[in-house]
Amino acid sequence: MFEPSLSTTTRAPLSSASALSMADSLPSINFGFEELRERMARFSHRFDDFIAEGRKRVLEERNQFRMNVAELHGKQDQRMKRHAIEILSQKSSTHTQNLAKEAAETSEMYAAISSITSQRDIRSAQRDRLRAEITSVQKTISQRLDAQRQHAAYLDAQARHNVPELDFWQDYLCLRIEGAGMIDRLKFVFTHVNERDWDREAWFELCTESRDYQVMEMRPKVEKEKIGACVDRLNENRNLGMFLKGVRELFVEVMK
Repeated sequence: MFEPSLSTTTRAPLSSASALSMADSLPSINFGFEELRERMARFSHRFDDFIAEGRKRVLEERNQFRMNVAELHGKQDQRMKRHAIEILSQKSSTHTQNLAKEAAETSEMYAAISSITSQRDIRSAQRDRLRAEITSVQKTISQRLDAQRQHAAYLDAQARHNVPELDFWQDYLCLRIEGAGMIDRLKFVFTHVNERDWDREAWFELCTESRDYQVMEMRPKVEKEKIGACVDRLNENRNLGMFLKGVRELFVEVMK
């Protein structure tokens, strides 16, 4: 390699004319600047391509990263949305079940209210009917009590009127009065009705339950028309003495 420093130390300085001519006479030295320039240009081009490719790759990787992040966020959003939808669906299903349960309970409550109302109406009607029946029974009882009091008063007055007369007819008709074993029924027993047997008895039972008297039983038997006529006269004139006399005459006639 050519070293300029060596040339300056070994030679003495020359004049300009001689230096120019000497330089022209020197052989040309190729340092490879063009090749170096081309190599530098190619390197710069390759470096620029490398930088551009690196930038492109970085941009692509960044864009892909952004896309991945966006997709990840999208998937996460979708999962969150699906989770939210599932939660809402579950809440909606629970709410629907609660509504159905409340509707069933409301229906049962209305049915119970309807049943209770129906029972109340039925019992109210029964109560009104029972009240009407009680009022009717009380009225009937009151009427019967009044009728019994009136009848008792009548019997009491009749008894006061008949006691002396009965005493007379008991002695006169050979009669005694007994109980017949039933309420409102008397038994009248006659003796001395048969000339062949003065101790032989003839009797009849008289029912005094109602205002009109009735002959229920009698021994010996007498024709129904005849005894019926005697009872009719008794109910018309209320003369017990004449009735007893008429019945005795019927017994005497039968026992002849």
